[in-house]
Amino acid sequence: MNRFLPLILLGLACTAPAGAQSLRDFCADAPGLGTPSCTLDKDHAAIEFGAIDWTRDQDAGRREDTVFTGDMLFRYGVTDSLEAQVGWAAYGHVRERAADGAVRRADGTGDVRLALRQNLANPDGSGFSIALMPSVTLPTGGSAIGVGDWSASLLVPVSYELTDAFSLGFTGEIDGAADEDGGGHHLAYGGIAGLEASLTGTLSAAAELAASRDEEQGTTEWLAGLSLAMMRGESLQFGAGANIGLNHEAADLQLYLNVAKRF
Repeated sequence: MNRFLPLILLGLACTAPAGAQSLRDFCADAPGLGTPSCTLDKDHAAIEFGAIDWTRDQDAGRREDTVFTGDMLFRYGVTDSLEAQVGWAAYGHVRERAADGAVRRADGTGDVRLALRQNLANPDGSGFSIALMPSVTLPTGGSAIGVGDWSASLLVPVSYELTDAFSLGFTGEIDGAADEDGGGHHLAYGGIAGLEASLTGTLSAAAELAASRDEEQGTTEWLAGLSLAMMRGESLQFGAGANIGLNHEAADLQLYLNVAKRF
């Protein structure tokens, strides 16, 4: 079933009615660490595709490289302020080199995430905009990149336009995260703050700072992120980004490329 999911999502998006009304500016989930508060227009769909995502984490002679490709997100506008989402990682590969030189490799598919985003103010993202986004992750993936148990989360994305060129964003998150051994759940929470700037009519950039706390491990990760997004027409966006770990608990470096298309 998993191998056919990208084709099913693409088919659903292509059959979504185009609509003759004027559309809001396309608001993609990626790139960036945070989550937008805006939603898609009613009866319109979008597919976001992660072409490549590489993360490196190393310490004390140990190094782990994780590569994702085919990370899919399907979005559909249910109403003018509510959208539904289905996310799935088609393929992930993990290579771990231990301090003694031993190498372990694993690969497989990822879990499926189901989410709703309900905007509470300004679904086009203008002015002050806020949304609620509950989600649940189903343990459909393999042991390489799958979590191994269900988990649930609630995001609260907020944005505020300072000027026509600059806007502030914040995403708060609380999770019922799966334990590492798959035997239960624990509390995790965090926040992401960022500043987005429109550089030209088609190019924008964002700088972000993220902190996330995991109560099972008793650790807090700090990340800094930079991302660029370029629009081609009204409904196609290309994105790229880099995230850098700011403390020992966070992964050292993440680089990624993605594309988003509205239908």
